[in-house]
Amino acid sequence: MLRRFSQLLSLSLRAACVSAVLAVSAHANVVVVLNSGDASVSLLDQTGEKELSTFSVGKEPHHLMATPDNKSLIVASATGNQLLFLDPKTGAVQRKIRDIIDPYQIGFSPDQKWFVATGLRLDRVDVYSYDGQDLKLSKRIPLAKTPSHIAFDNASTTAFITQQGSDQVSAIDLATQQVKWTMPVGKLPAGIVMTPDNKYLLVGIMGADYVEVIDWRTQKIVKKIKTGVGAHNFRGQGDKRFIYVSNRVANTISVVDMTTLENVGTIKVPGGPDCMEVTADGKTMWATLRWSKKVAVIDLASRSVTKVIPVGRSPHGIYLYNRAPDI
Repeated sequence: MLRRFSQLLSLSLRAACVSAVLAVSAHANVVVVLNSGDASVSLLDQTGEKELSTFSVGKEPHHLMATPDNKSLIVASATGNQLLFLDPKTGAVQRKIRDIIDPYQIGFSPDQKWFVATGLRLDRVDVYSYDGQDLKLSKRIPLAKTPSHIAFDNASTTAFITQQGSDQVSAIDLATQQVKWTMPVGKLPAGIVMTPDNKYLLVGIMGADYVEVIDWRTQKIVKKIKTGVGAHNFRGQGDKRFIYVSNRVANTISVVDMTTLENVGTIKVPGGPDCMEVTADGKTMWATLRWSKKVAVIDLASRSVTKVIPVGRSPHGIYLYNRAPDI
């Protein structure tokens, strides 16, 4: 009897261990969603396409990005004045850095030497040196109204900042940490990205229905690509050719060919599409729907929404560990 009980107990413990391992494995690649209106993070099951859990963070978490070594995912809590580091595979909290004031959008220079954070409500840009682990404030640079998104040139010499409130783009020299130039653009510029050939900046003009193409060396607008009303943010396919543009007011996502600088397709995405992620195989997009408290799952082959998943209020940033390259 005792032997039989011991055998059953052993089998039960083994089964429990196997179940625990399978549970961890099943959720090893979560989808991380920032609910800026709820000061929370939602963790979604990428395979089951459902919410796993939600936890509180500092106020107004808007944007997020992985560290260069891909060992941490940084969540910028703008009004909470802190950076929260998560495990990029599971969403577990690793550490916090407090007294990072008003980090709205964040970005690492391609050479990984600089970490830049825009202060949307404080009208400034903070530049930090980065040694692979710690951040040290190097310079606070005042700008005009509501500095928003960030892009870098491929050589890591310059950070480009959109300013929504003043309808401008500014270029900051990272070596001297001085503003090199500022130029006017369309109304409410938001997302900004460098083309793979390092030739043009693409700027989402949120107050209109197009993307401006800027020759950043001459500070000239060379083209306007019509996309949709509320042109906001960008996400590359990962093939260095196609890039997606979320049009929040038009409820669409446009497909732009970066070699021809033409709009080559439209995906209907109701709910105010905002930030986007693309799976490593390039087949699926996950997009936050800013106005409807949901995340859309999009089949990119058919260009159609296959599922929507409820999350918190005003979902903004989104991240996948098994993701396609940014461009």
